[in-house]
Amino acid sequence: MAMRVMMTWLVLGMGVIWLGACGGSTPDPGSETDIALRGLIQRYQLRGDPALGRDLPSIDEPLAQLGRKLFFSKSLGGDRDSACVTCHHPVLGGGDGLPMSIGVGADDPDLLGPGRTHPDGDLTVPRNAPTTFNIALWEKGLFWDSRVENLDEGGTRTPDSDFGTPDSDAGASLSEAQARFPVTSADEMRGFEFVLDGTNAELRTALEQRLKEDGRWDLEFEAAFGCSDISYPRIAEAIAAYEDSQVFTDTPWLAYVEGNHDAIEEPAKRGALLFFRTREDGGADCASCHAGDFFTDEDFHSICAPQLGRGKGDRVLSTNDHGRARENDDRNYRFSFRTSSLLNVSATGPYLHAGTYDNLADVVRHHLDPQAAIDRFDPSTVPLAASEDFDRNTQEMLDFLEVSGRGIDSLRAPIGLTGQDVEDLVAFLETLTDPCVLDRECLSPWIADPVTDDVDGHLLVAIDRDQNPL
Repeated sequence: MAMRVMMTWLVLGMGVIWLGACGGSTPDPGSETDIALRGLIQRYQLRGDPALGRDLPSIDEPLAQLGRKLFFSKSLGGDRDSACVTCHHPVLGGGDGLPMSIGVGADDPDLLGPGRTHPDGDLTVPRNAPTTFNIALWEKGLFWDSRVENLDEGGTRTPDSDFGTPDSDAGASLSEAQARFPVTSADEMRGFEFVLDGTNAELRTALEQRLKEDGRWDLEFEAAFGCSDISYPRIAEAIAAYEDSQVFTDTPWLAYVEGNHDAIEEPAKRGALLFFRTREDGGADCASCHAGDFFTDEDFHSICAPQLGRGKGDRVLSTNDHGRARENDDRNYRFSFRTSSLLNVSATGPYLHAGTYDNLADVVRHHLDPQAAIDRFDPSTVPLAASEDFDRNTQEMLDFLEVSGRGIDSLRAPIGLTGQDVEDLVAFLETLTDPCVLDRECLSPWIADPVTDDVDGHLLVAIDRDQNPL
């Protein structure tokens, strides 16, 4: 070259950009892989941290402290045998470590995660429990089908309002709206006797009355709100503050985006190239759906995820699950589910809406070739999940794809990837996990104290299958 241009990295608040410099000492721009990956970071305008610029609560704030006590309290369970934390424990990745959850009626209500069982020998909740980690970063919708969603014209639609119609009681945020619904689900928290046949509103009123009559919650609400008045909107607001404080984005990938070449290993860098490169560039095109710093487009896609469990009552067998189409009544969305965020993905398995896979390599292989993955999938490997209808439910999904003109072959990755490529993709995905979520001590501020947080004697003090405290 006629002119030697030396490149240096400058990390700014708005991202990582190249600056040209002549002469002087400059940092090593890294390997050819680093240079290629930096170009993709520029192209996608990645900053590494989707929480940047957001005003989010701290777990140390009084409202979040009250929310933690409520989140762990079985007093919000109709039969006092379940709590929010039953399906969303921090040590279990903000979920429950099960393919699909067991809410009410468990053999041991305090035993969470693998080893939790139900007298009927099945997983009783029809979908996998999404993580609460980084819940505050979702902008469009919550749950696998976004049945709680922000509307383009303003307001938040919930299951208490018609599709496309804002719920006037939804609250100020998606997480606040979401906190109103697990308590209404018979399988999750409500049970089958509490406020029998009552509406959702009547159920919530009964729960707030339960706390009022106890009397010991008054001081807790006084500390958080400056007033001892207990209402379900305040309960939801406090739980949302606790959930919104669960921000875990300090990942090795963030350090890399900010300029530290050594933050991730070479296999992860190769995996990142495959992840971000488009089909035209010879990549796996993962970022077309797992987009941006939050690694999701928050849209709905069908990847032919195997259907297990009790399902949502769809079609002839009633054990299928039509996903988003159940909400918008649009057949084009059958078997489509919200794109998951990949932040902390190492800690948030099992994966997909029915918890079909318990390791990332199998999830990657499914995305690359769904038909091959379905052909080799053994539903009996998913413990407790009702699988007798697996073949017929899967065939319904495949038939629908054919009739709709897509076909399962359209979902196959555009390039053939080797076993090493899969390993590299998994290595990259593992860099998207904040080390804090793998460290019980680091997570301790989000775990209720058995003494100071037990307001009324109904705190869920979780144990694992070996009777060890979670």
